Amino acid sequence: MRLTSTLKPLLGAVLAAGLLAGCGSNSKSSNAAQIAAPNMGVNSYLWRASLETLNFMPLEQVDPFGGVIVTDWYANAQVPNERFKANVYILDTNLRADALKATIFKQNRTVNGWEDANVDADTARQIENAILTRARQLYIATQDSQ
Repeated sequence: MRLTSTLKPLLGAVLAAGLLAGCGSNSKSSNAAQIAAPNMGVNSYLWRASLETLNFMPLEQVDPFGGVIVTDWYANAQVPNERFKANVYILDTNLRADALKATIFKQNRTVNGWEDANVDADTARQIENAILTRARQLYIATQDSQ
């Protein structure tokens, strides 16, 4: 897989957020952890992992009962002429890879304003993998504490 230089900052931020989430998942300052609701309609590990992985992006819509997370546009300060948006859907109450679907959107700033751009298909898979890895970490931590 070859990443374009424009996608590297986004993936770097996602991976860094995932690593940091693993180090401080009990932090009260995390907006992601505070949005989780009890008795939600989707897998709670996938829900929390999704919020923690995308915590660097502003949230536009969150629905823990429907399993929908929609971020607002995020622009990396190093590359201000492009921005990204993510939609994450949690489709099941079980912790399974096929219970998660991520979609990434990209826009570039032109003289006419923001215009849609292509995103490497592997980007969404890498974000899904980061979420699944974090969800497994959360699950293992819960099982170990019991």
